[in-house]
Amino acid sequence: MENAIREPKQSRSIKKKEEIIKAAYYVFSDVGYYNANTADIAKKAKVSTGIVYSYFKDKRDILFYVIKIYIDDVTKPIEDFINSVNEPINIDSFLDDVIDLTISVHKKNANLHNILHSLADTHNDINEEFMVLEEKITYLGTTKLKAVGVNPTNLIEKVHLAMDMVQSFAHEYLYDNHEYIDYDAMRKDVKKCLLALFSD
Repeated sequence: MENAIREPKQSRSIKKKEEIIKAAYYVFSDVGYYNANTADIAKKAKVSTGIVYSYFKDKRDILFYVIKIYIDDVTKPIEDFINSVNEPINIDSFLDDVIDLTISVHKKNANLHNILHSLADTHNDINEEFMVLEEKITYLGTTKLKAVGVNPTNLIEKVHLAMDMVQSFAHEYLYDNHEYIDYDAMRKDVKKCLLALFSD
């Protein structure tokens, strides 16, 4: 018989559940999802394993709360940046800011980013969370660029393509570190491509 999962109502119980989720965030970041277990999470949260199971069905159940935190951590600085853009826009400096922000966000969440994206390859429900995030940022960026007068043909497609390009560069720059790549030169080429993309 499965344990009854309780939804906390009192502030103390809500805080305890949040502490378990936060602990799982750190444990998954540190050792990966598959190497972690509920005992590790309980120890990090300073609670018993039984307490963990009173709030969550299993490790996978906790994972989805961790994904929500991760997505919030990624989305907030991007939303803040997009909302801060006003006319007149300098597309040159705007693109520099986009590249810098993308690198910063990926650097801050490096371990968990790689872990969650590797899970997305084999878990459709996790992949769906990232698809929703990608769609949200695409629409936010498209709407803002239109509002400040940057409106080339096929804008939404160009925003989506630009996101892929900048993310790929951030991955290369932060995670791959090929010795034969001049990343300053690569960044300049990425920016040239972006400028061309939005200039028609």
